[in-house]
Amino acid sequence: MITVPVELGDRAYPVMVGAGARHELASVLADVLPGAGRAAIVTQEGIPVTVDPGLPFEVHTVPDGEGVKSLATVEQLCRAFARTGLSRADVVVAVGGGVVTDLAGFAAASFHRGTAYVNVPTTLLGQVDAAIGGKTGVNLPEGKNLVGAFWQPKAVLCDSEVLSTLPPREWTSGRGEMAKYAFLTGGGAERVGSPDASLLDLTLPEQVARCVAIKAEVVAADEHEGGRRMVLNYGHTLAHALEAARFEDGGRPDLRHGEAVAVGLLFAALLARRLDRIDDERVELHRTVIAGFDLSSELPPGSRAATLVEFMARDKKAHHDLTFVLDGPVGPEAVRGVAVSDVLATLAAMGADQHGADR
Repeated sequence: MITVPVELGDRAYPVMVGAGARHELASVLADVLPGAGRAAIVTQEGIPVTVDPGLPFEVHTVPDGEGVKSLATVEQLCRAFARTGLSRADVVVAVGGGVVTDLAGFAAASFHRGTAYVNVPTTLLGQVDAAIGGKTGVNLPEGKNLVGAFWQPKAVLCDSEVLSTLPPREWTSGRGEMAKYAFLTGGGAERVGSPDASLLDLTLPEQVARCVAIKAEVVAADEHEGGRRMVLNYGHTLAHALEAARFEDGGRPDLRHGEAVAVGLLFAALLARRLDRIDDERVELHRTVIAGFDLSSELPPGSRAATLVEFMARDKKAHHDLTFVLDGPVGPEAVRGVAVSDVLATLAAMGADQHGADR
């Protein structure tokens, strides 16, 4: 078992990575929450993972799909917590992917103005990214993750055994986030070492632990995303816009989060090149890394540039401007005030539909 600490003073917590980590839940809860008398387990139908919190518990099942990440679902969860007598001294346990950990974490942050929670992520995406760092939240029709709270879990248990049943596209989604971390280890081949050596050649638990360690260090330095933590959104500005546009278009095309991040990574590289922050060789490195994780960097057919720019302008990093995390001489960093014309030109170079984008 590999334990990675997230160092946040009195809010510090362990991330345990390895085969059978979920079976440590009861002992972890006894250690970090000795006064808890009841647990609420939040999960989804079809997740073949059971946990034993070592406490009396109720299971609360939410529907499948990103569309369930809504304020309505948070209300339903909180009302269910109240009906079953959950107190502020008790604990919420999220068992599932990023949708579940985002929802359960926000419900826990809201219920009694803050109830403890523990994440047991069951997807690769959840284990390498979504379940760590305390960013919880839900979507609005106007955009992804626009309502939420910073609320750190008491522990995260990343059990590599539960990943064996993941369908292929869930693996792809997780690898999209792992590709992002390949650049956050120092930027790729010409900085700290090739992404292949730093991630792809490791065992699965080691890969997860490496990504967790990178995120933990960034979160410890900037818990509330005031500056440096924005680098964790590398590739995500376009990714979130693609996802939001998909919701608006009735779920078409089908796109997993990590798949969208892979497209967003190439977009960010091309935009950085257009702004003369990086050279052509660096752009090609992005293509190589994305392909190395068996990911596509192509925009989904029918992507409309004007729609994507509209959603990107609502991104939580933006301050009434277009803000992106872009690669550069010192690696990825936040860049504010990017011109709409440069964004549209980059999307055009990727094959986006330019109808209505003449601004």
